[in-house]
Amino acid sequence: MSKKLRILIADDESIIRLDLKEMLEENGHTVVGEASDGKIAVELAEKLKPDLIVMDIKMPNLDGLGAVKQINAAPGKLRIPVVMVTAYSQPELVEQAVELGVFAYLVKPIKEGDIMPTIEVAMSRAEEMNALEKEVENLKEALETRKIVERAKGILIETYNITEAEAFRRIQKLSMNSRKPIKEIADAIILAREVNKPEPTKGK
Repeated sequence: MSKKLRILIADDESIIRLDLKEMLEENGHTVVGEASDGKIAVELAEKLKPDLIVMDIKMPNLDGLGAVKQINAAPGKLRIPVVMVTAYSQPELVEQAVELGVFAYLVKPIKEGDIMPTIEVAMSRAEEMNALEKEVENLKEALETRKIVERAKGILIETYNITEAEAFRRIQKLSMNSRKPIKEIADAIILAREVNKPEPTKGK
């Protein structure tokens, strides 16, 4: 892995934190913080914003999954990739863990030969997930833009008695001339229609 990461370690056993820190730093990464329980891990993650968290699943006060949920589950937050450390394989937790941002596991006792490939897998999966989420967001935005443009075209067709193609060309031309996105132009057309809409006549 060419990129050197800023890593937060969370484990209630100080000897494991020390071993992990040595292994990570020997491979060129920087350990920016250490936490002995889940609550401290949440606080440090918020404060330090690491590139990756290596988190023990069993910890006092707040377990690893609970900590990851607090760190990553809030809407609009950039998810921090997590490698979960466990004493045994827990397949029933995998699905829940992945949704929260856990992309790989290390099983105790941790071997130096396992840690770097596991981190590579976690970072690669995190990149894939971020790209997928961005693609979904772009698709949502494209659909929303299409709805707004269709509405604006309808207003132009009704106002100027023109074809759908001509209405779209007018929106495109306004977009190019003003150097503004098509969605912004369509919004302006809709807003202008709302502002200029005649007041309903009141019955006498």
